[in-house]
Amino acid sequence: MWKLKEPRPVKLIIGILAADRQCLFAAVEAIENKFDKVDLVSDIWPFTQTNYYKDQTGPNILRQFVAIEKLIHPGRLAKIKHKTNKMEQKLAARLGVPLPRPVNLDPGLIESSKLVLATSKNYSHRIYIGKKMYAEVTLIFDKGYWRPLPYTYPDYRQQCYFDFFEQVRNQLLEQLRRRARVRRISRLLRLPTSSRP
Repeated sequence: MWKLKEPRPVKLIIGILAADRQCLFAAVEAIENKFDKVDLVSDIWPFTQTNYYKDQTGPNILRQFVAIEKLIHPGRLAKIKHKTNKMEQKLAARLGVPLPRPVNLDPGLIESSKLVLATSKNYSHRIYIGKKMYAEVTLIFDKGYWRPLPYTYPDYRQQCYFDFFEQVRNQLLEQLRRRARVRRISRLLRLPTSSRP
């Protein structure tokens, strides 16, 4: 009862909003340079669900998601959000686009049962995760389907998003299975010869 378990590793995803394709490609390159190899990339979609980012990112915003190959500890999410905020600032200075925020990076975590997004803004459904950051469960995976919650962002309710997140979830599960196999083999190799079958 008193023994606590470490959380299972999770898949890091980063949602990108970009002013154009040049900004989008620069963002993906910066993400790989900062975090690790990208193993899954979504299609590029027009971001039309809200005008909230129009003044900062322009009138024809593009949306894309990437997933990072290396699994991470979920406790790193707040630190990662700080890193993506700094990346946005550097990209804005380097790209030379006449917009205050030509790239918007939103990190999140996918585990087998949910998608969690990080944010700097508090609200009733968000919890504090340290380092002046908050997190929310944006989608849950239930009975074989991704399901939105009452507060889920409108764009995150789209089937095209669900389809990509399903790919990421499947990749996560396969990576966890491979890690478990490696651990089992390692334990067997450490057994004395007389204990092996």
